[in-house]
Amino acid sequence: MNTRIQIGIDKTLGSFLNILLFGIVRLIGKILRINHDLNRPFQRIVVCKLKGMGSIVQASALLATLRKNYPTAEIIFVSTEANKSILNFYGDQINGTLLIQDNSIFQLIRSSISALWKLWKFRPQVYIDIEVYSNYSSLLCTLSAASNRFGYYKSDKNYRSGLYTHLMYYNIKAPLSEIYLQMARILPIKEVDHELIPLILSNEIQSNSIQKLREFNPQIEPFNYLVINPNASDLRLERRWPAEYFIQLIQEIRVLKPEILIVLIGNKQEANYVNEIAKHFQEDNHVIDSSGKLKLDELIAVMNNAAGIITNDTGPLHLALALRKKTVGLFGPCAPDQYGQMQSCIPVYTNVYCSPCVHEFINPPCAGDNQCMKRMNVSMVVNAWKKLMEEQADNYVHSHIAFESNSTPMGFIHNRK
Repeated sequence: MNTRIQIGIDKTLGSFLNILLFGIVRLIGKILRINHDLNRPFQRIVVCKLKGMGSIVQASALLATLRKNYPTAEIIFVSTEANKSILNFYGDQINGTLLIQDNSIFQLIRSSISALWKLWKFRPQVYIDIEVYSNYSSLLCTLSAASNRFGYYKSDKNYRSGLYTHLMYYNIKAPLSEIYLQMARILPIKEVDHELIPLILSNEIQSNSIQKLREFNPQIEPFNYLVINPNASDLRLERRWPAEYFIQLIQEIRVLKPEILIVLIGNKQEANYVNEIAKHFQEDNHVIDSSGKLKLDELIAVMNNAAGIITNDTGPLHLALALRKKTVGLFGPCAPDQYGQMQSCIPVYTNVYCSPCVHEFINPPCAGDNQCMKRMNVSMVVNAWKKLMEEQADNYVHSHIAFESNSTPMGFIHNRK
């Protein structure tokens, strides 16, 4: 199923089922009088984020914090099959994964039943749902029968007050990693880890990734190439800077620094889009199209060995932040200050009236006419790239925002039943 169909099913059937569960769950809660005391040494914790590889990277600080405060707990991460590879990097923080297959409605139903059966056997004491918009995620959390169910409060989803036992206000002005960390602060934690977990790669993977690039150009060496990501996931295609701007950007970089190699990246679904950009440089072996040809660990290695990265606000941006790589990030529907961990990133942002809109609307008010990206001219990005190459990136970025850890965090809504 493509993302648009998934959103449609979630919006109609998912919201209906959640509203149906609302009264049933509240009634059962009053009858059973479940103990919701959080001052206990929990041993079975679930964290759920179904969509968005970048969001999982941003949630790594939450995982590290949970592991530090509950060192003996069994922590399970619930996600979709598409995120299996990125979750492999967090084996020290989680004990296992529960992956939903959503390629078709039949796979979704079958894997959902299987997931619920496994959750019932696991008997989670705490279930932390860091999805914001997904009705399906709320269903999964509620039906898991976890005694403590944490979710985010949104005014357009009032039924959540009947499904979750503890709600946290979703503050769109806070950096994403800190929004996720607020979930941990509902618990009586003693230590908070604000840093994204580094993505550790073996020397073999890093060496193999360079060899793979040399199939396109034998002159490739670590740190003599620039990675450019012109894509954005189909969850938010309006985050794309126009393809013709990327073409002009590459042309200007090639004039300013003719010796540098440029590696275009993208997954298999994005390969056709990247190919259209790469076609303009068919006679230039300094521009390499690697889209659809790299596994995730190879992609991360390619990024790790780059001299710099230019990317839209999407998954590779978050990978770059976790790698602490010098990066130019192109922002429009999201604002740069909605992300922490920006010490290595120079943000380019036009700050138009309707931005940021991502966390306010499922469908953007511009209906895809993303003026926030179209008004970002090529010279702005070229200038940011020059700074990236000439100076340390942390001279030009927003400072890291950390929120104080309180025993009862601001924004926490008691909703025990």
